Amino acid sequence: MKPIQLILIAVALTAAIGAGFVMMTLNDQPQTVIQAAAPVPQIKLKKVLVAGQNIPMGSALGTERLIWQEWPEDGVHEGFILESDKPEGLQEYAPTIARSTFFAGEPIREEKIVRSDSGYLSAILPAGKRAVAVRVDAKTSAGGFILPNDHVDVIMSFRNEDDEWITDTILQNIRVLAIDQVIEEQEGDKAKVGDTVTLELNSEQVEIITEAAQISNNKLTLALRSVEDTQVVAGKKRGRRGNVRLIRFGKASEIKTKN
Repeated sequence: MKPIQLILIAVALTAAIGAGFVMMTLNDQPQTVIQAAAPVPQIKLKKVLVAGQNIPMGSALGTERLIWQEWPEDGVHEGFILESDKPEGLQEYAPTIARSTFFAGEPIREEKIVRSDSGYLSAILPAGKRAVAVRVDAKTSAGGFILPNDHVDVIMSFRNEDDEWITDTILQNIRVLAIDQVIEEQEGDKAKVGDTVTLELNSEQVEIITEAAQISNNKLTLALRSVEDTQVVAGKKRGRRGNVRLIRFGKASEIKTKN
């Protein structure tokens, strides 16, 4: 056999052995298994009645301010208004009045609205309460920093015939319903300096404050109470009706006013 033939046979054997080795190596490597991704679970949605824009306290909700918005079913709380339950909800809740401010995207709830054909104040007044507007001294009433829903003490002061100052806290822990015509805190204008304040009173307190306004020539002062003090039952401070406190030379004594 010629040398050239031996060389070709050697090359062929070497190539065959190399190919076999490569095949064995590939067979030993683990095969990659491609698995299909698990399907993403569908989030169940329900349409909830929400405020499409900010709705100020005391104003009608109105159809233009209400929208149906998709809400995750797991996040729907009791009290939410669902389109599936009330398909005519936009028309039904449009005339209702906001008991407190709704912010855009906030769900409408029954406890925050008032159903009434009357005005806002008459709708939210508890049974037995009266809304009474009184003139106050804006300069001395907590510097004008009194807002609706704050609680105040009502102070009367005047000079008697002897030119002596008489002063008395006639009512305590009284809720402020409105300052002039403002019935809620306004964004960007948190302090309202007004001279007419609407207070929430009972029938007896109405008589007391009416008498005090006449005596003091409509110059009543409001003292702002701390939030922590508003749990005290509202009422009159005087032990008996008609008594006021006389301040003479720095000493206080009670006297009875004329009816």
